[in-house]
Amino acid sequence: MLKLYHTYKRKLVPFKPIEKGKVRMYTCGPTVYDYVTIGNLRGDMFYDILRRTLEYLGFEVTQVMNITDVGHLTLTDLQKEAMKDRDIEITDTDDGLDRMEKAAKREGVSVWDVAQKYIDATFGKNYTKVKQYELDGDFGKMNFEKAEFIPRATEMIDEQIELIKRLEAKGYTYKTKQAVYFDISKFPKYEELVGQSFDEMRKGERADVSDKDRKHPADFRLWQLDQPEHEMQWDSPWGKGFPGWHIECSAMSAKLLEIPFDIHTGGEDHIKVHHPSEMAQTESAYDKPMANYWLHNAFLTVEGKRIGKSLGNAYLLSDIIKKGFDPLDLRYFFLQAHYRTKQSFSWENFKKARIGLGKIIDKVKEYSKSGKGEILEDYKKKFVESIEDDLNTPKALAVFWDLIHSDEDKGNKLATILDFDKVLGLRLDTIKSVKISEAKKEEIEKLIQEREKARKEKSWDKADEIRERLEREFNVEVEDKDGGTSWRVK
Repeated sequence: MLKLYHTYKRKLVPFKPIEKGKVRMYTCGPTVYDYVTIGNLRGDMFYDILRRTLEYLGFEVTQVMNITDVGHLTLTDLQKEAMKDRDIEITDTDDGLDRMEKAAKREGVSVWDVAQKYIDATFGKNYTKVKQYELDGDFGKMNFEKAEFIPRATEMIDEQIELIKRLEAKGYTYKTKQAVYFDISKFPKYEELVGQSFDEMRKGERADVSDKDRKHPADFRLWQLDQPEHEMQWDSPWGKGFPGWHIECSAMSAKLLEIPFDIHTGGEDHIKVHHPSEMAQTESAYDKPMANYWLHNAFLTVEGKRIGKSLGNAYLLSDIIKKGFDPLDLRYFFLQAHYRTKQSFSWENFKKARIGLGKIIDKVKEYSKSGKGEILEDYKKKFVESIEDDLNTPKALAVFWDLIHSDEDKGNKLATILDFDKVLGLRLDTIKSVKISEAKKEEIEKLIQEREKARKEKSWDKADEIRERLEREFNVEVEDKDGGTSWRVK
């Protein structure tokens, strides 16, 4: 039986869908003001493994992933404190702008242009027209499965206004000159969710940056007003403005999944701010739980440090590719850690992941010569037990490697590996044996010998130059070992 860690229950719980055989899932997607970092991609990888696992276990999945292209306002002091607790870089300032507006000013283009640029970079230019992501976007390169619905916040303004009106009619809101707020005192469960009393939250407020008419520092914006320079604005019953960040998720999930739905996912930064706010809105509006399971992934660090532009370590997938790695090397790297455990990236341990994936590819090429056999049920049972244990991918990889090292028939190994890859997503079904002509093989071996000589003479620049040539001209990857250098065609 599948067990998942429910963040707010703080324990593993058996998964039971609302409707037998079907799962409705909401995923907090990107705010499209910049390129996604490898840290962002680790969270997206978690959502993908969850989806693939559910499908592998026989569930029909309906997933919504939102795109925030308006309303991601600068953070309140309370929200900043909550994020600092989790060692997350705070880049917002108290200038009243949202992240989209900041990006537009930074790049000298319209907010709409900013949104489209980074949507294309993340999802691909044709993401609305294809069943699976294409390789022109980061999600396609990472082999993520596509959600059934990928709505933009700007596409559901009417739904957000209607939800605010519903909350207003039930007495959960109030209006100041600056915004329409959710009155958090009307939702006592909020204290339990964030682990603080309302009085304790008030102690952290800095009066110099707050809306003077806001009743409590935890009260969050539903509709932003008094922003005459903001590019994206709509008419509403409260005046011209735009939605706050949290309201879009409540509106989208209610329309596309119905309330309650099965699973809500997000990064650990959402545990104390975004998701409690979503619950407050939705449960107050509909008098029922928003979702039955709340799952959160831990963050990626770089050499043990938080990821941040100010630290120069906010690496992008394009940075990975420029260094000669494949996006699936990153995917394999992510699989090596449990989604709820912090994972530390360094170029050294990333290279080890690439070597590991290379060995898998070599084995698949070898096994493919024998033809595909039958799935080995004993290994499949162990694999299923691993992924049913809260998506334990390190444990699943251990089963994977046990199979590779076994004496089982190669054809049966291949069939079982390809079955496992429905969850792992390493595109192993696309790998074929590569034939190299004798003339090309001799040329490669000659370059390998030249590189070995350069390394012995400590001519490191020349050795690197030959390595790059091997990769560029022959698509060959080399691995240096104590006993010499091995190579393979990627």
